[in-house]
Amino acid sequence: MRIFSSFAIILLIIAALIVSGALYTVNEAQQVVITEFGKPIGKPITEPGLHFKLPFIQVANYFEKRFLAWDGEPNQIPTKDKRFIWVDTYARWRIADPLLFFQRLRNQRIAQSRLDDILDGGTRNVVASHRLIEIVRSGIEKNTNKNLAPIRYGREVLSKEVLKQAAQKAIDLGIEILDFRFKRINYVEDVRQKVYARMIAERKRIAEQYRAEGAGEAARIAGEKERQLRIITSEAYKTAKEIKGRADADAARIYAAAYSKDPVFFKFLRSLEAYKKSLRKGTTLVITPDNEFLQFIKGNPVRTGRATSKQ
Repeated sequence: MRIFSSFAIILLIIAALIVSGALYTVNEAQQVVITEFGKPIGKPITEPGLHFKLPFIQVANYFEKRFLAWDGEPNQIPTKDKRFIWVDTYARWRIADPLLFFQRLRNQRIAQSRLDDILDGGTRNVVASHRLIEIVRSGIEKNTNKNLAPIRYGREVLSKEVLKQAAQKAIDLGIEILDFRFKRINYVEDVRQKVYARMIAERKRIAEQYRAEGAGEAARIAGEKERQLRIITSEAYKTAKEIKGRADADAARIYAAAYSKDPVFFKFLRSLEAYKKSLRKGTTLVITPDNEFLQFIKGNPVRTGRATSKQ
């Protein structure tokens, strides 16, 4: 009885091993290539679910169905105009044909190595065939500087060119390269310092130009202000003189009219004004008694038309 129970347990274990070796599952992110003694058989399994295979003879090789990342190592590459730059790139790819991928590459580690060769080589060829200004520009732009050659390409166009070259080589490996981008572009260190120095000098030159233009404009404005001020001052002086001249003329005319009506009375008023200004407190006059200045003080009569008065 014990022997029968042990035999049954062994049979159950063998059956479980056979069943577990015959069944395998595939999820939504996986695809499988079945191999028999190391050689692929049948079509790749891309549908998720439970599948069967021959136990112990056939092996399920799993591959990613999702998009995969490729991150390149920064490389020092010369451009067409002999500028040495560091170029850092990245790409997205997927296993489009798992059977061909297995036959050519076997696993993703080897695939990454082959992509290094393909994408780095394509990047080097494209960068070496174009000028630096075409690599750093995001797109084709109108060049306003007539001293520079026209820009025929941009970074977007060059990225597509690398992608096109690499995709043609990767298709024979069962790989589809979905996207390629320049992640970073920079000068090598010694060139970078020279570029920074040149940029600083250029900014200083432009700043000095703006300062000179500002000083010239300030001088022009100050000169215009002085000119306008002189014009306004001269016009005001002219107007003041004209007003004063007219006032003097009116005063002279009034004085003349008053004098012509009663010369004696006019003379009397003018003498009183002279007395008021000259005969102040503490004033001493040294004049002869018959001086005409004292004629109204000494009591000479003043004729005022019809009447006569004593002073």
